[in-house]
Amino acid sequence: MSYDLMVFNPKTAPRTASDFMQWYKQQTAWEEDHSYTDPKVTSEALNGWFLDMITDFPALNGPYAPADDDDKMDNDEITDYSIGKEIIYAGFRWSVAEKAYPKMLTLAEKHKVGFYDPSGDGSILFPNNHGRLEAINIKSKPWWKFWS
Repeated sequence: MSYDLMVFNPKTAPRTASDFMQWYKQQTAWEEDHSYTDPKVTSEALNGWFLDMITDFPALNGPYAPADDDDKMDNDEITDYSIGKEIIYAGFRWSVAEKAYPKMLTLAEKHKVGFYDPSGDGSILFPNNHGRLEAINIKSKPWWKFWS
């Protein structure tokens, strides 16, 4: 099992949790007519996110993957990316989960793409008008309930 995270095109993803989950299931059926290892099939923002992400978490497959005899292939950070037209799904080793999550989140905000955490709390984040990511499905507690 891998530690999975996903970024997505916020312009095409539904903005309610139930509709988003239906859309997510469709996207991860992997029925698009292309290779899922090449970022040229995805949006400009997702492509930019991918190119930044692979500097720390190299791609396991596709045109940006290290050669089979490259030492990076044995690196814990090697990541299995599945690249669709509207999403990029990243499968990490659990040993790098604490490093991968903040990196993905920071780059999602930088590139103004959405972020989904299927392996953790299930948060679905969309960029707001200021470029900050905000959850559509997890409400924060009022300040007076933090200690209850």
